[in-house]
Amino acid sequence: MSPHRLVPESLALLTEGYAWLPDLMRAEGDTSLSLRVVGRRALVLRGPEAVRFFYDEDHVRRHGALPGPVLSTLFGHGAVHTLDGDAHRHRKSFFLPLLETDAVTGSAEHITAAWDEAVPSWRAQPDVVLFDATARVITRGVCRWAGVPLTEDEEEPLARDLLAMVDGFATAGPRHWRARRARTRQERRFADLVTDVRSGTVQAPADSVLDRVCHHRDASGAALTPRIAAVELLNVIRPTTALSWFVAFAAHALHRWPEHKERLRSGEAGFATAFAHEVRRFYPFAPFLGGQAVTDLTWHSRHVPAGGLVLLDVYGQNHDERLWKDPYTFRPERFLDHPPGRDELIPQGGADPRTGHRCPGEAMAVGILETLSQRLADLSYEAPPQDLTIPLNRIPTRPRGGMIIRVLA
Repeated sequence: MSPHRLVPESLALLTEGYAWLPDLMRAEGDTSLSLRVVGRRALVLRGPEAVRFFYDEDHVRRHGALPGPVLSTLFGHGAVHTLDGDAHRHRKSFFLPLLETDAVTGSAEHITAAWDEAVPSWRAQPDVVLFDATARVITRGVCRWAGVPLTEDEEEPLARDLLAMVDGFATAGPRHWRARRARTRQERRFADLVTDVRSGTVQAPADSVLDRVCHHRDASGAALTPRIAAVELLNVIRPTTALSWFVAFAAHALHRWPEHKERLRSGEAGFATAFAHEVRRFYPFAPFLGGQAVTDLTWHSRHVPAGGLVLLDVYGQNHDERLWKDPYTFRPERFLDHPPGRDELIPQGGADPRTGHRCPGEAMAVGILETLSQRLADLSYEAPPQDLTIPLNRIPTRPRGGMIIRVLA
């Protein structure tokens, strides 16, 4: 195929999922691609240089780029992800404390404590679906850390709704509508909580996430509406609970390559961090990220008009042999030899998390995944016979059975 030929629009995304863009890139023999997506011209990019191009606001903007169904499920309408320029930087200032060491340590401590509280009940059960159980653990821990009041009866319904928001963002049908209902339900609940804090009915712990979002003011100096405040509060709680996907993947990795358990148990310097990075690189979560071309753009002789789509091939980059030796081999040691460059490993976006669109909670996510991977390695359990396949045509995917474990006494 000619390297500049426009690949026709296709529904292959629905059938190929994560493999869609990597397969097209492989056919082109290049790190960029021109195609049509839902009738619009699109430019597909991959590689560290492409990441920097993609996150340059003179090239690509997020405002208006995220489809309504994604906003109605994953991010919420009016979220920081939909903003650009000064408005984005000002709103993002609310999230920047998530980058600090105290936030990483504090969130991990609360979630680890919730894990330790849950383990005795797991021993009393014949089998535990780790994906679901981890979601409840993380929801309990992150709400404690964020200052969000949560009764025992509210814990499971909130965890279920948070998972549904993530599980239904990239699909049509029942999963999507379940996600919409979950977001509507929790936005109302969290908006009521914000109103109660502002009225003094509920006391938010000083300088907690809840306290900060209730008092945050946008670039205009106006307080966030209760609904927008709820959206941003959920944008701390929801992606943290989404680490359930990575914990299930960590368990999958330890089942397939059990030699890593002892290294996690031993406290070997740097290994837990390397293991967490490799889980995030090796296993599929975000297939790609998208934005709109600010002006007519040219990248390596490929063109996209102003208003066209620009897609960053996340899954393909995380498995690009130009960046990673033996990319389809699970090898945490690669990150002991070479810590990930900022724009090389991009499971949670690229560029500077303080000023760009990279997830500001990434350091927190890595810290929590490190800690829970070590807890998992320390746990005495067995994995009964189950379907451990990870379907690439399901977005977001996970082990089919949710990673079932049997905790031993």
